[in-house]
Amino acid sequence: MQFQQLQYFVAVAETRHFTRAADLVHVAQPSLSQQIKALERELGADLFLRARGNITLTDAGEALLPLARRILADADTARHEVQELVQLRGGRVRLGATPSLCTGLLPDVLRAFHDRYPGIRLLIEEGGSHDLVRELARGALDLALVVLPLPTASPALTTVELLREDLVVVSSPEAPRPGGGRRTVHIADLQSERLVMFRHGYDLRELTVAACRAEGFEPDFAVEGGEMDAVLGFVRAGLGVAVVPRMVATRSGRNLRVTPLASPGLHRTIALAHRSDVAPPRAARELQRMLLER
Repeated sequence: MQFQQLQYFVAVAETRHFTRAADLVHVAQPSLSQQIKALERELGADLFLRARGNITLTDAGEALLPLARRILADADTARHEVQELVQLRGGRVRLGATPSLCTGLLPDVLRAFHDRYPGIRLLIEEGGSHDLVRELARGALDLALVVLPLPTASPALTTVELLREDLVVVSSPEAPRPGGGRRTVHIADLQSERLVMFRHGYDLRELTVAACRAEGFEPDFAVEGGEMDAVLGFVRAGLGVAVVPRMVATRSGRNLRVTPLASPGLHRTIALAHRSDVAPPRAARELQRMLLER
């Protein structure tokens, strides 16, 4: 039984006409008829009743039709899957992420992705969650790592929670230990500290300021307006303390003192987002899978 014979059989079954079936599969009608007869000989049963130009399925034909359609559908799926895998030899993935995630989470995952698919170009855009949501909405990104909850006016996005990350306090080893030298720091202890603060629109800024206000005080900024690398550099220089993700603090621990926040602490939830109305390209879906399985 040949794949081509099943194609011809399904075409005749659906059109109930040999000539129209031949046109449908782009073959001469005699060739199609010969292949159908060969299939019937192999199966040992007639598949069609041919009476006065009226083509109907026999019982054998009725039994074969759903099986043939399934075989053809599976073959079509296999062909598309292989073609998509071949496409992973080239192309691009446009990924947005907050600077802290670019520093902490992404390097190892992107290295593994690049090792597996060296022909895929990785285009990374750093920004706050609000900025990345806008870029997703206008189609400039395939995927984005964002902080939940999303802004209330966000476009329709599909999000999958990736991780819940603790925040810690970092300070210069030469400066007095925050919190009076205790092993953990309470948010209220930050009232007596000068903070190195991220720029406006930065998720960590909003989270830290909101936590301080919930304790009844406005934080005192020694310097503000930087991205992650700048903030860590200012802390190392002794300008003040900062609240940063634990993953970043661990990777950037050289010349930094890391102090956990006392329970309940501060946390942030990271999610992988893409537009709900457009499926990400095949290469982006593969990167998404590796991020979720990291």
